[in-house]
Amino acid sequence: MIKTILPGQTIGVIGGGQLGRMMALAAKEAGFKIAVLDPAMDSPTGQIADVQLIAPYDDLEALEELAAVSDVITYEFENIDVEGLKRLSEIAYVPQGSELIRITQNRVAEKDEIRKAGVPVAQYIVAESYSDFLEKCSAIEYPFIVKTARGGYDGKGQQTIRNLEELKLAEPLFENGVCVAEQFIDFTKEISVIIQRNGHGETAILPIGENIHKNHILHETIVPARVDEKTIASATEAAKAIAEHLKMVGTLAVEMFVLADGSVMVNELAPRPHNSGHYSIEGTNSSQFHQHVRAICGWPLRNPELWAKTVMVNVLGQHVAPLTSKIAQYPNWSIHLYGKEEAKHNRKMGHVTILTKDLATTLNEIEESGIWADKLEEN
Repeated sequence: MIKTILPGQTIGVIGGGQLGRMMALAAKEAGFKIAVLDPAMDSPTGQIADVQLIAPYDDLEALEELAAVSDVITYEFENIDVEGLKRLSEIAYVPQGSELIRITQNRVAEKDEIRKAGVPVAQYIVAESYSDFLEKCSAIEYPFIVKTARGGYDGKGQQTIRNLEELKLAEPLFENGVCVAEQFIDFTKEISVIIQRNGHGETAILPIGENIHKNHILHETIVPARVDEKTIASATEAAKAIAEHLKMVGTLAVEMFVLADGSVMVNELAPRPHNSGHYSIEGTNSSQFHQHVRAICGWPLRNPELWAKTVMVNVLGQHVAPLTSKIAQYPNWSIHLYGKEEAKHNRKMGHVTILTKDLATTLNEIEESGIWADKLEEN
């Protein structure tokens, strides 16, 4: 049954990170109350929540308490206990359910569902063990990337294999269980399509962003993506096909490779608001967080429109001090810091959004600021 959740009611959030924080801020603008479940005492979301439950994500008593104080429950990251979420769905209103989490937590299941939706992914093999991998790996050409089926983010839990001699580099990954080895894709660009869908089947897609990574961590998102209309159309069609196949509610980020001929191939899915969509807070008429709240609350979705060309730059731990020391020099920058206590190296601490008439000038301004001058390998 689809419910309509109204201002004054409470949205429960599993996870207290920056995505939950920005989700909560958007919800509070519309008059909702926020309850959050997170193990940390002073989480970014907890700092602004009305109710803060301090407990592990799989704590059944805490989940029951979250259910008791919430009118609808969502999550801000995918590494949560599927069984706990499934049980929670039986006693509370969780419009996203647990199936999408189950699928996206496992690369094997995820790739299988993407293919069932009629959308291409890179050629891959599934290996139960390192010996199984050695028997099967001849089915794909070098180079390829071995990834753990479960876990891993920002480049963790994966290993590029370029030749026969490097096969042994993949062995430690199998300590975590099943792995996927997928063909390396010679792509020209990386893009992400953020699609949102409510329980009535209505969908909306943010303007598509072009992503630039350094050390496997998102560095910049440029909107609109510098690709042709054929690619935009193909990417949009692929995201819609996946969302409809999965019957998802809420937010789904579909990360894609753009090939030399302009076609797209899906890399991975994220069943939540996404780092590459942060630009939408200033850059569009309805951010990914506002849209997510509307979707889970059964409201109609807005048609996202881009106000201006936009660049979003991630602020990692090593960038905080250089950024804050230069705030006065860049009055047109919108600065977001997430309230994390310790600015660790390569930890996502915030982001900067810049609306611009000239992308080239803005990208040059970012580089010349020196804030992001740490030597990172672009990929």
